[in-house]
Amino acid sequence: MIASNLEAYLARIGCHRPLTPSAETLRQLQVAHLLTVPFENLSIHAGEPIVLDEAALFEKIVVRRRGGFCYELNGLFAALLRDLGFRVSMLSAGVARTEGGFGPEFDHMTLLVELERRWLADVGFGDSFREPLLLDERADQVQGRRAYRIRPDGERLVLLQRDAGGEWEAQYRFGLEPQAIAAYAGMCRHHQNSPQSSFTQRRICSRATPEGRITLSPMRLITTRGGEQTERTVADEAEHAALLREHFGIVMPGRELSG
Repeated sequence: MIASNLEAYLARIGCHRPLTPSAETLRQLQVAHLLTVPFENLSIHAGEPIVLDEAALFEKIVVRRRGGFCYELNGLFAALLRDLGFRVSMLSAGVARTEGGFGPEFDHMTLLVELERRWLADVGFGDSFREPLLLDERADQVQGRRAYRIRPDGERLVLLQRDAGGEWEAQYRFGLEPQAIAAYAGMCRHHQNSPQSSFTQRRICSRATPEGRITLSPMRLITTRGGEQTERTVADEAEHAALLREHFGIVMPGRELSG
């Protein structure tokens, strides 16, 4: 990433240099990213191809101030971290299924960041851990009203999440072998085109806020503050477009979207 692009990316997420590779810098970068860059699949429903190329991802996320899903968000975030001097690897993960088990390899991209200790970082899994997690810690890691646990599963690891007063639920299972971004291309195509992919079934745009989270679907705007959730109906496509602009700074092409 050239220097001007690096500075533009940092400005996009509201961070400024100097930034030295440390656990605190990693925490600041992940939190800032989640607060500013939404998790969204609008390109899929607008017929915009998703290209797993650093230049294309930079153009979309930084220049056009869009968001994306895991391959885009974590793919570009990994490039940012590398350019800041972090040692980072892309990892393959399978997302937990409601009926049990996990999705296939490369179903999700997560990140390993190696400092004095190893960290799991992720800006592309929607409503999940806000701060990086210690990869080799087996005790609960509490963040606000939630706790996280990383559990060995043979040669892989499973990330679990528990809301206050709730049960532990698996989020995804991942390995520690470093991957190249090209390895995710097949599953990226699947999630863009398959009727079985959740990403083709409905639009979503979601971003963390200092108080909780805001999520926009075709028919609902859901806001969470301090564990309390409110929602209201979205009347039509015009209001959906207005809410995208207001809450996410996104302006989509002027045509009606599906889903």
